[in-house]
Amino acid sequence: MARSRKRSKAAQPKAGSAKSAAFGNVATNRRARFEYEILAEFEAGMVLTGSEIKSIRAGKADISSAFVRIVDGEAWLQGAYVAPYDNAGLYGQHEPARDRKLLLNRAEIARLEARVAQAGLTIVVLRMYIARGKAKLGIALARGRKRHDKREAIRRREHDREIDRAVRRTMR
Repeated sequence: MARSRKRSKAAQPKAGSAKSAAFGNVATNRRARFEYEILAEFEAGMVLTGSEIKSIRAGKADISSAFVRIVDGEAWLQGAYVAPYDNAGLYGQHEPARDRKLLLNRAEIARLEARVAQAGLTIVVLRMYIARGKAKLGIALARGRKRHDKREAIRRREHDREIDRAVRRTMR
């Protein structure tokens, strides 16, 4: 009779540690959902070198200024920073801010390319994460928000917080 083994809490990685990055989110672009109205989301793989994937698994990536551009029927990640891997040799290092090819199927690339050709649409990076041992990128087709839209989002968020506070006070 086989018993299932549960992992103890001590064996699980702490949130925010380098080990936790290997189990989920590596980097998120928190400003993207505020600056843009998200129309459609996609998941894309990336073509990486050995030192890049090791650095990403260690949680040393920044996508705050990253975006996706489609060139000659291929999607490219631009503006992302992946820190050099400490244990890579002199010749095993990668360029931290290089453009990286994204792995999307042809239909997705064609659909994105057609929509980006419309005025005001862009492809933004939402998050970088590890799924099934591979580095993935959550990207989205988005439309930039105007200043008054941002103010409305702030107003709505503050209103929701006040409601939550009032509910918590009445629950005591």
